[in-house]
Amino acid sequence: MVLHVVLVILSLLPLLEAQNPDPANITGTAITNDTLIWLSGKWFYIGSALRNPTFKQEAQKIQAEYFYFTPNLTDDTLLLQEYQTTEDRCVFNSSKLEIQRENGMLSKFEGAEEHVAHLKVFMKHRGFMLAFALEDKKIWGLSLYGANKPDTAPELLEEFLKAVKSLGMDESEIIYTDWKKDMCSQQQQQREPERKKTEEGP
Repeated sequence: MVLHVVLVILSLLPLLEAQNPDPANITGTAITNDTLIWLSGKWFYIGSALRNPTFKQEAQKIQAEYFYFTPNLTDDTLLLQEYQTTEDRCVFNSSKLEIQRENGMLSKFEGAEEHVAHLKVFMKHRGFMLAFALEDKKIWGLSLYGANKPDTAPELLEEFLKAVKSLGMDESEIIYTDWKKDMCSQQQQQREPERKKTEEGP
């Protein structure tokens, strides 16, 4: 559950030190209804570049993952339903993310602590990034997601690589998933009625 892993460790400060990258080049803008409608549907986790060794190790366990976003425009939440393949088995998880519209961020509470991530969308290339912990180069990182299919559009990958390098990270630090190892697609067919029922609510 890479989104869960990522959001658990997020801690982004609004102001960065002078030597840090310009956040405008990595983070996005305000989240609108159009943004949320665009995010609705199926996404594939492509890969991450993580400096935090603990969470890098967790990300290395993820063989493949896809998920569904279902926005609620009234209460500003995103229902997240994940299908993750790890250790050659499928794990399903469902949770809700809070939307901070003006700041362009997604957040999640772990107990009493709130963790946030800046959302950067690439509508033209059908993908988005999450940027987190940009105030600390020892633990900062980025993750990339694409729509419709697990194959990454070259233009989207180029944007991701540009962002990774702007943080002083090397391309070799990126951990990619391998769609050939997906174990969830077949199992999802059995869960599909349950998933749609959850989306529709009571």
